[in-house]
Amino acid sequence: MADLMRERPSRMFLFPAPLGTAFPPAPCSRGPRRMLATALLACVALVGHQPVANARSAHAIAEQAQAAEDQDSIVATVNGAVLTKRDIDTRGRLFALSSGLDVSDDVMQRLRPQIVRQLIDEKLRMQEMLDRHINVPIQQIAGAISGIEQRNGMPENALRNKLAEDGVSLTTLIDQIRVQLGWSQVLRQETAEHGRITAAEIEQRMAALKREDGKPEYMISEIFIPVEDQRHPEGELKFTETIIQELREGAPFPIVAAQFSQGQSALDGGMMGWTQEDGLDPQVVSVARQMPDGAISNPIRVAGGYVIATIAERRTVGHQMVTVLSIRQTFFPFDAPLDPENPTDQQKQTLDAANAFSASAKNCDQMEAQNKKNGEKHPSDPGDLMLNHLNPQMHEVLEPLPPGKPSHPLVSVDGILVLMICSREERNIAIQTPSQIADHLLSERVEQTSRQLNRDLQRRAIIDMRSKT
Repeated sequence: MADLMRERPSRMFLFPAPLGTAFPPAPCSRGPRRMLATALLACVALVGHQPVANARSAHAIAEQAQAAEDQDSIVATVNGAVLTKRDIDTRGRLFALSSGLDVSDDVMQRLRPQIVRQLIDEKLRMQEMLDRHINVPIQQIAGAISGIEQRNGMPENALRNKLAEDGVSLTTLIDQIRVQLGWSQVLRQETAEHGRITAAEIEQRMAALKREDGKPEYMISEIFIPVEDQRHPEGELKFTETIIQELREGAPFPIVAAQFSQGQSALDGGMMGWTQEDGLDPQVVSVARQMPDGAISNPIRVAGGYVIATIAERRTVGHQMVTVLSIRQTFFPFDAPLDPENPTDQQKQTLDAANAFSASAKNCDQMEAQNKKNGEKHPSDPGDLMLNHLNPQMHEVLEPLPPGKPSHPLVSVDGILVLMICSREERNIAIQTPSQIADHLLSERVEQTSRQLNRDLQRRAIIDMRSKT
């Protein structure tokens, strides 16, 4: 929810000699890598009879060589680019770690065929990026990783630290995200000539929305799994069912979407935003009408593949009244993280200052001025907030608070926050602006372009499957 695919030189492995022994003669170490195990044993034979311990060491070295050889065995070549067993295993481990689940060996085995197909598609996309001289800055990749962490309520660097802790290279995640970001640039180039949304198209969609007034629309997320051979979708169906099982057992939908969805919403954790029924496949609509919010759908067969859908909430087109708050916040920072059992003198003084300010502040201008005086560690204006979208704790603070009255000080580990509501209004947020409609139309066009271009790349590619996974 991730570049990556730049061709790497063939790996060479150096196996250390057992402690106290000499390295075998140079001539014995030459030859193809697939002969390493035999060559090492032959070299041991050349030096004469060795103690049993040395024989066991030679056997261990041979096993190490064989294991390394197995990991680098070629599963497929994609226009000459190599896909190895190591690549597949690492991507599988990345999914297991990022989902937070204890994925069984049986489940991982069922995931492998689709992982192979996904990595082949990523190879094709990366090659197209290179042909178009598209480069993705590392800062953009870092921002995407931070976005994944934030959407899943993770602290900063939590995902990276978890990968390091479990021995999975961050490069694996970087490679996936680089392709996703670069592919978005490819699609922008593809749609540049016919991607401009005209005023007539916007008016046409607005008229359609008026006709849909009162009908349902959905805050929906999807995972799209393409089917390679439309006559034989059994493998993709089996994979889709396995993913659904993991989701229902607790795997985070945004993480799984970022890992496996081939839709353009993958980088957003599969989130499609508010979508009307005419913007969804008819098969998805029939399921969406019946499934409860928060549920994970069964596999939905659509043109080109399968969809897994989940609905966060639903509303009727043109009608969603919410309470919108404009607020200001003043933050009093601590010099060190708070230990509630042993606060420092500075933290005690900060609490006194926050209490005094909460008792005296009269308007939002004073809130802004004090926040700047405190160093503006947090912005004075966090933007409009929808009351029903706030977490329970913040909702409890703001719902009864009248405009112009400061909240009581809210203590956190790094400081103290005082809030004030500047205005409160009821607003119909279901009415889409022309800009929002244009964005939605463009997203639909980009998604269609992505699927078509992917099919074209597969049709032109030379893909040589070397071994089963």
